[in-house]
Amino acid sequence: MTLATQKTVYLSGPIMDEHLGRAREWRKRAKELLSNHFRTLDPMRRNFVDRQVDSANEIVEFDLQDIRDCDIVLVNYCKPSIGTSMEVFYAAHDLGKFVVTFSPFDFKDCSPWMVRFSTKILGSLEEACQYLVRHFAETEEDA
Repeated sequence: MTLATQKTVYLSGPIMDEHLGRAREWRKRAKELLSNHFRTLDPMRRNFVDRQVDSANEIVEFDLQDIRDCDIVLVNYCKPSIGTSMEVFYAAHDLGKFVVTFSPFDFKDCSPWMVRFSTKILGSLEEACQYLVRHFAETEEDA
């Protein structure tokens, strides 16, 4: 299977006010788990600094472009995040993208907005990646 035939997964989750190590760590693990089956778009590949007026519009527009370019959105819902919520809404509501979310929260503790606009919510990154591989990875038979 070539890179051109692989689906693309955007890695959405808190960055602003998040410890950079934590924001990078799960994305690195997701890339490891998905690399044999998907291309990934990691918003942290860009080196912007939050809360600088001249980069705010760029940050948002680059993230929106990544969402337009992806096939599926993988969401880390580890804490409330305005940016993550906006990405999920844009992907699901405006573009009709499949949104797979993983979260440590019980259903009753999840925002109704995240529940409504996440196609599937699972308990861990590993479960979410297994779900993506099982339902979206192309196999040799598909080629």
